[in-house]
Amino acid sequence: MAHHAMHDYRKADLSPRERALCDFAVKLTNLASEVDQADIDALHMQGLDDPAISDAIQVIGYFNYVTRVADGVGIDDEPDWCARPEMR
Repeated sequence: MAHHAMHDYRKADLSPRERALCDFAVKLTNLASEVDQADIDALHMQGLDDPAISDAIQVIGYFNYVTRVADGVGIDDEPDWCARPEMR
């Protein structure tokens, strides 16, 4: 499952709640200005309350920030990460 979740979460065996969070993370990452109440409502329908959604937004934003900083200064992925069999 780690492989699918890492490379294409849509192929992973995720719960509807996990899939909704992944869908939200992708939209927040790629189309942040288009996130609207319908996206929040979709997370509410999966049982997430406002504090949990706020936590998700902060974690997603943090990882986007760190990734962009690393890319901007030329930090490469750790070689061991890609060599681990469970990550292939």
